[in-house]
Amino acid sequence: MVNIVGRRKIWFTIPLVVLVITIIAAAVFGIELDINFRGGSLVTYSFDGQVDKTQFQNTIQEALGGQQISVQEQQDVVTQKVNYVATLSAKQGITPEKQSEITAALEAAFPENNIQVVSTSNVDASIGKDFFTKCMVAIVAAAVLMILYIAFRFRKMGGWSAGVFAVVALLHDVMYVFATFVLFRFPISDSFIAVALTILGYSINATIVIYDRIRENTRSLKGKKSVDEIVNLSINQSLARSINTTVSTAIAMATVCVVAKIYGVDSIVVFALPMLIGMLAGAYSSVCLAGPLWAFYQNKKAEKRKAS
Repeated sequence: MVNIVGRRKIWFTIPLVVLVITIIAAAVFGIELDINFRGGSLVTYSFDGQVDKTQFQNTIQEALGGQQISVQEQQDVVTQKVNYVATLSAKQGITPEKQSEITAALEAAFPENNIQVVSTSNVDASIGKDFFTKCMVAIVAAAVLMILYIAFRFRKMGGWSAGVFAVVALLHDVMYVFATFVLFRFPISDSFIAVALTILGYSINATIVIYDRIRENTRSLKGKKSVDEIVNLSINQSLARSINTTVSTAIAMATVCVVAKIYGVDSIVVFALPMLIGMLAGAYSSVCLAGPLWAFYQNKKAEKRKAS
């Protein structure tokens, strides 16, 4: 039997270290935001022949006075030609005058490639912020409902505390998702919201299974074993299930990551890799955090009762 509860100091320390690293990385390198959240313009350019993407990007940046932009390839489904999509960050979008300056600079840098503007779209950051706010409200509402549900279902084992620590474990999983976006320099976008909401629903299942074992073992072993022993037994009884479920889903998600990376589908990678990390973090939190946290709280509560 693996002594999970007895090593809880180690399990509690690891997420704290990851949190500190994430905060430092976010402070030093900043947090990338998708254009939907920061506002800006998307300008699509067509060209003939071969155009070096790095030189293309540098030319636009020089025309903008050194402002950092990103350039991605996009294939036109009608002409089958490869276009470049430049993402320019600006609250008011790009003006026609500035667009003309950029186009003139590109034509001078690539005179033989027939550079042309296919489309220009200005994105208002307020739309993304409104969407982000609504998603945060949804996450908070989901957390409250989970606490209420767990508090009622596991009321005979201190349901409120069980619900709170289950949500703490879920926040741990979302923290790992956020860390993935920060450390891999993925822009915070609707993919982050989708992964966070999916992880909330995915990770709670394993925690519920462990809580159910704790409740059953408490009924039959109360007075015979300590809280730590009951929780440790319950976790070990559910350990094989948690590992098998996580491995099967992680293999599927890892396959998606590899295939998307091979074929250069970055939008899938930005979703699949944080999802994979979130799944692994969910297995960790269900086994190593939720139960041991609940046991730690129950022991502290018992000590206070004895002292009083």
